[in-house]
Amino acid sequence: MDPGQGKKAVLNRSCRTNTSFLSFLCVYTIMKWALLSVWDKTGIVDLAQALIQHNFSIMSSGGTGTALAGAGIPFTEVSRYTGFPEMMDGRVKTLHPKVHGGLLGRRQIDDAIMAKYGINRIGLLVVNLYPFERMSRESLPLEKLIEYIDVGGPAMIRAAAKNFKDVAVVVDPSDYPEVVKTLSSNVGFSHEQRLIFAKKAFARTAAYDAAISNHLSNLDNTFPPILTLQFTNGRMLRYGENPHQQAAVYGTTGIAGAEPLQGKQMSYNNYLDVNAGTALLAEFEEPTAVIVKHNNPCGVSVGTDILEAYLSARDVDPVSAYGSVVSLNREVDKKLAEAIDSTFVEVVAAPSFTRDAVEAMRKKENMRVLILPERNTSDEVRTIDGGVLVQRTPAYQENWQVITDRDPTTDEMSALRIAWKVCKHTKSNTIIFADQKRTLGIGAGQMSRVDSAKIAIEKACAPLAGSAVASDAFLPFPDTLEVAAKAGATALVQPGGSIRDDEVIKAANRLNVAMVFTGVRYFRH
Repeated sequence: MDPGQGKKAVLNRSCRTNTSFLSFLCVYTIMKWALLSVWDKTGIVDLAQALIQHNFSIMSSGGTGTALAGAGIPFTEVSRYTGFPEMMDGRVKTLHPKVHGGLLGRRQIDDAIMAKYGINRIGLLVVNLYPFERMSRESLPLEKLIEYIDVGGPAMIRAAAKNFKDVAVVVDPSDYPEVVKTLSSNVGFSHEQRLIFAKKAFARTAAYDAAISNHLSNLDNTFPPILTLQFTNGRMLRYGENPHQQAAVYGTTGIAGAEPLQGKQMSYNNYLDVNAGTALLAEFEEPTAVIVKHNNPCGVSVGTDILEAYLSARDVDPVSAYGSVVSLNREVDKKLAEAIDSTFVEVVAAPSFTRDAVEAMRKKENMRVLILPERNTSDEVRTIDGGVLVQRTPAYQENWQVITDRDPTTDEMSALRIAWKVCKHTKSNTIIFADQKRTLGIGAGQMSRVDSAKIAIEKACAPLAGSAVASDAFLPFPDTLEVAAKAGATALVQPGGSIRDDEVIKAANRLNVAMVFTGVRYFRH
């Protein structure tokens, strides 16, 4: 039905029969039109009711029209307005000059041509798109998936956004309250509002097209020849790695979307350190504490409970634990919170916190307290001069093989596994000493593997007799093994693959060190 049919008839008749008052009558009696066409129906009925209350006439079609009709809201079918029915199973319904003319028509410039062809001025467009992004994750056959590629929706959005001087375009249901507030003000949308809506609209169509392009390109390529990335929820940070640098964080999920329950705003370095700590934490199922400083672990421990794990991890390197980021994989209670409070900690992240723990941590008003989000594994992207590097880690399996005369004992094997897990998440070159419960010494980020071993030994929190040691890459010479054995290590794990593996194996047998090859290297640059 068309709630404004009578008004329109009066307008047309007046304009035809009294040309001296044509301009006045057309301006005075012109109707306000809104076009609603949404996949996500959240809030659309309430918005439509507000539009009717503020003297808007509504055009709609398809499922949106059905929802409006079910709520008793009057509207004009798009097909009735255009004079063409929906066709091709709904593929063609809004692709018509009377729709796009109503969105693109410039006020005072295109009025005559709009009047000539009976094109209504559409002042508000409310559209959201077919859920291609979500459906592309459902493993649908391509012939079904392409039906979720919206054509009419993006076309209308782009038309309205281009003409933002005269048209407000809304693509996000979370913006409906602002629309209703503006309607209630009776002053209309400001230029600034329409421009903000247009920016959001173009960002949405850009992200939508990027998702389609990336998905289709990935059907027959490991990586597409053109990669388009978009992240939402951009938030300015106080500064970057250093105060003279500017920074922002983008994202709605995982660490990128996390905000603290208390404390100061997360910093650029906080996000990096939490990301590093939680990635390592995910390697463990038992109660585990990971303490990170400058993107490297400085203490990692498992325990019979999370308090034991934290205290043990902190004691690995108490000096470095000052000003660190703590990640825990069990709930934090009051006793653990008080233990954390006793040291200066930048961020503590855990799956949950008891009420008493939250109260105890409020004493450290600047400490960020973060609930660990679900991990969101995706490609790693790093910028370089002129572009980006993209890295993906497909499913893989290590192949642990004992290659020395002596097998590791059960205790040595437990220690090797802890050292190896930590090795994967520490900057290269790295050497990790560990026992069955925790890291004992960490040497990270050195140009020489032997130097990494020496640093780990120097920083060891306990005697290394009977310890296990891990190397993130193969040992090119026996020297690192010899240094580790001299410090007390009795077992070593490394990827293997050096042209001098035989020399290293002979040295391990000579020193009675059990050695395991995994076949997988873990460089971190």
